[in-house]
Amino acid sequence: MTRKRLAELAGSVGLGAWTAFGVLAMIVAGAQGSAGFVDDGPLSWSLGHRPEVAVALARGITATGTGVVPYALVLLAALLAGRTRAQRLVAVLFGVACLAAGQAVRYGVMTLIARPRPPESDWRTHASGWAYPSGHTTTSAITAGLVILAICLRAPRGKAGLCWAVGCWGALIGLTRVYLGVHWFTDVIGGWLFAVGWLGAWLCAAAWWMPSRFVPSATGTPDPDAPVEGSASREPGRSHPG
Repeated sequence: MTRKRLAELAGSVGLGAWTAFGVLAMIVAGAQGSAGFVDDGPLSWSLGHRPEVAVALARGITATGTGVVPYALVLLAALLAGRTRAQRLVAVLFGVACLAAGQAVRYGVMTLIARPRPPESDWRTHASGWAYPSGHTTTSAITAGLVILAICLRAPRGKAGLCWAVGCWGALIGLTRVYLGVHWFTDVIGGWLFAVGWLGAWLCAAAWWMPSRFVPSATGTPDPDAPVEGSASREPGRSHPG
């Protein structure tokens, strides 16, 4: 796939995710709490299925969706994605900036919408701030997307299995937020949509404007859009010696 096609695909997916996120944001903002059976059903089920072992496991999983862990995963993925020192440096800067800026923008959107969380009596872990979109969900989904991108660029074998494992981790973080009672299910859906839209915008921008020498290609395959080093352009009508 050429960089132009990749940019168009990423931009289209990102735009679709942003549109869905905006529609959902209007719905939850108008609901001022639960958005009907989509939220009540998952929360009610969670309240009725909380053995201590499952709650402890959910707390352990949800703890990996914030703090140091996402940044450590992004750094590791960036270092593995690059094939040269310059590519690794750019990948680190790109990954950290994408994640940090995504968290900041998500916080601003959350404050603007100001949706209340489920009743505090239902919580089984600590939480703060407003509900939509879920911060843990957004952070883990952006992280999972960046790690999957690095895997697709560099993993020689077992690519599908690794991608599925990382994707399942990102999805589980969001689901534990509902299970532990600190988010509505639509908060989690909003976090996933925000992350897809954010990653689509950043990937589109990188594919369009990042110099080819800083972009690692999958399994070392040269980019069809990149200029061939050492080749000289010849102007029509001009003779060359030799």
